This record gives sequence, C-alpha cells and structure tokens, in this order.
Amino acid sequence: MDEEYKKEKFETFKIKSSVAKKFRRFSRSISKSQSMALLSMIEFFELNGVSPNEVLGPKMETLESLIKKRINGVIAILKDIEKSQTKPTVAMMQSLFEETEPKKKPLILEKKFLEEKQEVRFREKQDPHKEL
Repeated sequence: MDEEYKKEKFETFKIKSSVAKKFRRFSRSISKSQSMALLSMIEFFELNGVSPNEVLGPKMETLESLIKKRINGVIAILKDIEKSQTKPTVAMMQSLFEETEPKKKPLILEKKFLEEKQEVRFREKQDPHKEL
C-alpha cells in the first residue's frame, strides 16, 4: 500500500461475493492493494472524463481517424522529401559515378590546309568614280 494512506483506517463495502472475487483477481493482476486498485480506477475515470456507463466506441473511432489523418500527413511529407530531395540527389550521384564514353574531339587541322580552304567569296565593290 502507498505510504500516504498507511495511517488511514479501513472502511467496508457491501458487494456480492462474485464481484469481490473478480475485483481481488484484478487487483492482484495490477499488483497493487485493493484500495490502490480502486483509487487508480477512480482517478482514471475522473482524469479522462469517462463514465463506466458510457460506450467508448465513438471516441475510439474518432481517435483512430485522427491517427490515420496524421499518418497520411507524415506519408505526404515523406513523399515530398523523396521527390524533391532524395531522387534528384540519387540521379546526380549516379551520373557522377556512371562510366560514360568520352566525347569525341574534333580533329586539329594543319595550318596549311586551313589556309588553302579560305577563299574569298565576296569582294568589296569598288567605286568607279573614286580615284586610287
């Protein structure tokens, strides 16, 4: 038993024997005294605003839908990160490490050959009235 309640006196309740047996089994399963087990249950109901007569179905469904929405949000964030960061980075890394054929460089022509090729295709028109 908890030290705070050690000096308090005991009270008795009238409950059916089958309920008492079930409660004692439950108290042992959570490894507390019967008083502490009952106190834990009362605090749980008060803290969560739940009544033992209330059905938890709709509340659990609401919680489940909220969790699903948040998981879908996390999935969307991860997909965005993958699309905008991971895939481009992987593509860059692959292009860096990929063996590619070197580009063919144009041949360097000899100077003589270049001079022969340069023909004058157009000449400046000379003005007949202009004196030389």
